[in-house]
Amino acid sequence: MNTTKLVAVALIIAGGLGLAYGSFSYTKETQQAQFGPIELTVKDRQTVNIPVWAGVVVLAAGILLLLLPKNS
Repeated sequence: MNTTKLVAVALIIAGGLGLAYGSFSYTKETQQAQFGPIELTVKDRQTVNIPVWAGVVVLAAGILLLLLPKNS
């Protein structure tokens, strides 16, 4: 498999996951204050929404890249 096909398959998978899930969450730890040896930290849960149009565009780009003829 050449690089173009690998990128196309990765785009198709990413677009499909973006359409299937629509968002993902991660935890971000921030330091709020430090009083000598005592440190206060806060864990914030962040959610990133993936627009439907972005998933469709990435999926379509992967399919087009996979179907385009190879220029040798």
